[in-house]
Amino acid sequence: MKLQRMNRRAVALGALAASGALVLTACGSDDTGSDSGSSSSASSTAAAGSIKCDDAKGQLLSDGSSAQKNAIDAWVAQFTKACGVQINYKAGGSGAGVTSFTQGQLAFAGSDSALKPEEVTASKKVCSGGQGIDLPMVGGPIAIGYNVSGVDNLVLDAPTLAKIFDSKITKWNDAAIKKLNPDANLPDLKIQAFHRSDESGTTDNFTKYLKAATPDNWKYEGGKAWQAKGGQAAAQSSGVAAQVKQTNGAIGYFELSYVADGVKAVSIDTGASAPVAASSESATKAIADAKVVGTGSDLSLQLNYNTKAEGAYPITLVTYEIVCDKGNKAASLPGTKAFLTYIASEEGQALLPNLGYAPIPDDIIAKVRTTISSLS
Repeated sequence: MKLQRMNRRAVALGALAASGALVLTACGSDDTGSDSGSSSSASSTAAAGSIKCDDAKGQLLSDGSSAQKNAIDAWVAQFTKACGVQINYKAGGSGAGVTSFTQGQLAFAGSDSALKPEEVTASKKVCSGGQGIDLPMVGGPIAIGYNVSGVDNLVLDAPTLAKIFDSKITKWNDAAIKKLNPDANLPDLKIQAFHRSDESGTTDNFTKYLKAATPDNWKYEGGKAWQAKGGQAAAQSSGVAAQVKQTNGAIGYFELSYVADGVKAVSIDTGASAPVAASSESATKAIADAKVVGTGSDLSLQLNYNTKAEGAYPITLVTYEIVCDKGNKAASLPGTKAFLTYIASEEGQALLPNLGYAPIPDDIIAKVRTTISSLS
């Protein structure tokens, strides 16, 4: 089933690219993602036809989360086809996006972590009379991708993952891995763990999971920068996925949309009755547990990384679009509002499952739509 879904995504995105719809230039970015796609041509046409362009025109500059790039690609294709506005989304990572936003270089940014207090303070310098706010827009599982010849199904738990990524478990036939996978033919092969070299919200969320689920085995502070010992580094989600794909014995973390031929995804033993595979459905179950903890127009969420709910995948992230609540630049405000309105719409969110992402739950996305309408 997973392979069939990936094939459908690849075919769908190929059709979009062939039609010339995909105009995202991603200037300066090497984070092209993996095989991914959009919904069927019928639903894509419906989405494009229902987009309200208002006074949108020109070009929007944006940067940030590489986790959402495949979603942004599909959204931009539809929005540009409907409105003629070009959106240059660099996907340079959450840290780069937030920095560029607070320097006034972007119409909006993407980040897999909500703004920190000091970043909100910095945003007030570019949001005249307002501040940067977090709008949850894309959900999805952080897949633990691996490439081990002869091992088609793999189950890991939080303690074992923590020890692998902290260089304390170094062989694939380690006793802890064998215990979780008694029927697997695990080789006497060195584990090569890959992490992000750039500041990343994906890293932030993955390490938040490890801290919550196995605090005795993960003693690091966490954050967007990788802190554990050992391992190998690669830039952006696409770089980590590429290294895993080409390295037998490799393991890494990235969004489900980057799982492709040659890379398989680990199922997580959460303590529920059965291990949970990474999927849009299992991520949505986890996000439904989230609480809105932002104040005012800010809609930042608190996720339950230690969930043991049946069928809920615990290593889940939410990507935020970061924008000024007030004081947006007059030239880019109409296009920004029109684009954000579309991607938060029922049609925009409907594209996400076929791309390996999870739509934002109804009650939360309703608040996002109301907030977007009030941007000024």
